[in-house]
Amino acid sequence: MRVIGGRFRSRKLKSVPGMAVRPTPDRLREALFNVLSQRIPGTVFLDAYAGSGAVGIEALSRGAKRVILVERWSAALVVIRENLALLGISDEVTVVRGSASVLLPNYPADIAFIDPPYDQVSEYSGALLALSCTACSLAIAQHSSRLNLEDRYGDLVKTRVLKQGDNSLSFYERGR
Repeated sequence: MRVIGGRFRSRKLKSVPGMAVRPTPDRLREALFNVLSQRIPGTVFLDAYAGSGAVGIEALSRGAKRVILVERWSAALVVIRENLALLGISDEVTVVRGSASVLLPNYPADIAFIDPPYDQVSEYSGALLALSCTACSLAIAQHSSRLNLEDRYGDLVKTRVLKQGDNSLSFYERGR
């Protein structure tokens, strides 16, 4: 796994061993950040269910001013901290251990990315509803292409779905 663009372009990242964490494929991450390229600079970016931290690190690499990584699994937290130390960016990232749907209201962000385990479908509604109660202006959910997420979670309204094979990204913006 590597950082695709920005100041850490081509730097390799450690990944979480085993099958418990499903990393966001490089191609999907590249598509995500092509869509977000104009919106990332200067933002606070939150990566929930962070795994290795690759999505949040990519956001920081592309100009986010601060990144918040939320993860509950201790093995993933070890890898996150190793990746942050490897790049020398520990002071630019807040790492939080615990349940994303519980913690999200406590960590304000401009843009949030959620990627719960695909088999934990209820985590999508919990996390997106929690984000709808914050000032988050854009939430992106990575999910199985077989799963159709709701069109609305609280004040967050689905504006776009980007499909890439078995993975999809649903984009939610604050309703007007």
